[in-house]
Amino acid sequence: MKSDLFHGPRRKAYLRMIKSTKFAVILLLLIMCLGVSGCVSVAPWERGILAKPHMAIVQNPVQNKVRAHNYSSREAGAPVNASGGGGGCGCF
Repeated sequence: MKSDLFHGPRRKAYLRMIKSTKFAVILLLLIMCLGVSGCVSVAPWERGILAKPHMAIVQNPVQNKVRAHNYSSREAGAPVNASGGGGGCGCF
């Protein structure tokens, strides 16, 4: 007598589970590969190149802080990264 364990609707559900598991494993491996490739050691002679001002995320941090202060002052004391709307008039 044949087992009806993997025939009919159960077989389809089993195959869907296998496909989703394969997809999850492949996605996990891809994320792990991307994470590991981001860990790079920088040689001492390359650190000077990375420390140049044009390689900075913010070109002028002092000017950026002044702009953030002015923005928060105009918005009636709302913090810079506030999700809610400010209560100020927004005048310059």
